[in-house]
Amino acid sequence: MTLKELKKLFPTATDKTWHRHSNGGGWVENTAKVDISAFVGENARVCGNALVCGNARVYGNALVYGNALVCENAIVCGNAIVCGNARVYGKAIVYRNAIVYGNAQVYDDARVCDDAQAYGNAIVCDDARVYDDARVCGNAIVYRNAIVYDDAIVYDDARVYGKAIVYGKARVCGNARVYDAAQAYGNARVFDDAQAYGNARVYGNAQVYDDAQVYGNARVCDDARVYDDARVCGNARVCGECR
Repeated sequence: MTLKELKKLFPTATDKTWHRHSNGGGWVENTAKVDISAFVGENARVCGNALVCGNARVYGNALVYGNALVCENAIVCGNAIVCGNARVYGKAIVYRNAIVYGNAQVYDDARVCDDAQAYGNAIVCDDARVYDDARVCGNAIVYRNAIVYDDAIVYDDARVYGKAIVYGKARVCGNARVYDAAQAYGNARVFDDAQAYGNARVYGNAQVYDDAQVYGNARVCDDARVYDDARVCGNARVCGECR
């Protein structure tokens, strides 16, 4: 990227307020800090008060700005953006068109990619994967080997972990927990203090809420509602318009 091209993106940029990083040739605003050991590719940009340190790599058309931190062995690439007070570290990778912002953290071996977003105070860590158009936000945490994808959203104080999978247009929110090998998909909703775990499946337009729990090999589907202190377990099936 030439200075002229940089100015199209940052009109006030000059060769006195920006410089090329010695490791990779990418543009770094003088207000930002990039370790010599870190790599910034020629089309990448680091600006504002951002910090890129350790063996971190920022390349492709990636942008790191604000007070964001990218460090250790983390990678930000493609058209990805890390900004605000976001933190990406460990061996985490943020790539393609993903955005991590606010106070969100992505670390360990986690991946956030495609058009996915992590924001607010969200955490994506361990070996978790968030991709497609998925969102993890609020104070939500997705960790261990959990996967969130498609248009799914995990938010509020929800937790998705273990080998759990949330996808489709599913929503997990409130203080809900989806864990072990449980799955929520379709237009399913798991919220309040509800839990889905074991090999449970919540799908269709089903809703599990209040203090309800679905576990074992249970299935809750179609327009079913499971609420209050209800328990659905074993090989049970709750479907249709059941309540």
